Amino acid sequence: MAISIHEVPLRSGSKTMPRIAMGTAAFPLPPFDTTRDAILHAIKIGYRHFDTASLYSSEGPLGEAVAEALRLGLIVSRDELFITSKLWIRDAQSHLVLPALRKSLRSLQLEYLDLYLIHFPICAKPEDTPTSISKDELMPIDISSVWAAMEECQRMGLTKCIGVSNFSIKKIEKLLSTATIPPVANQVEVNPLFQQKKLREFCIAKGIQLCAYSPLGARGTEWGQDWVMECEILQQIAKAKGKTLPQICLRWVYEQGDCVIVKSFNKKRLTENLDILDWE
Repeated sequence: MAISIHEVPLRSGSKTMPRIAMGTAAFPLPPFDTTRDAILHAIKIGYRHFDTASLYSSEGPLGEAVAEALRLGLIVSRDELFITSKLWIRDAQSHLVLPALRKSLRSLQLEYLDLYLIHFPICAKPEDTPTSISKDELMPIDISSVWAAMEECQRMGLTKCIGVSNFSIKKIEKLLSTATIPPVANQVEVNPLFQQKKLREFCIAKGIQLCAYSPLGARGTEWGQDWVMECEILQQIAKAKGKTLPQICLRWVYEQGDCVIVKSFNKKRLTENLDILDWE
């Protein structure tokens, strides 16, 4: 039986966002079939929010999983799902936003996204090598014109909502100074040892939903550390609660009111990651 996940209304009012999302960022990404099958299993057990990005190369497997879920009757319509994708920094110029979104939609085999995010508040020169970026290719982003292009994508119906990722308070304030449509979400790293209190307070005041990636501390990535998973206090809490340490971290983020983005392609852990809803 699929688990029901609480949903939060977004500022746009057009759709609610499930508070737990399956993340699909992995470097390197598992094989196409492995990724697709993990997402399909996630749909079977109750996940309805899926987070991807052009950078992740997971839009294709996610699209195939959604199509297969429809064929199998696991969902009645695509509208039952909440799909988030992101504008990569090589496309973070006003004239490239719409083509980038259309490319993502083709990869996903979808007519629209539920949420489209600016992945980072920075820009890079458009090149054929999207992930390999040197420092001399980086440029300041023209946030006003890029956001205007994001707004146009929403008006066209290609995405229900628009938002940002990895934006600081100052970056959001700059965006809001010219925005016609405010961002509904800001996706950033959050975990018990990197709590983002000031950013969360600011986002709540502005009606922006905080979405938390790397709730376990970005373990296994080039930039991540093991300090969350090795924290003795968290280990003691997990033992006292009879839960795993990852479940303690996920529950803590959930209790802050954030949307929790959890990444796993393992069936057992996908189920464990949902077991955070009925305890404190």
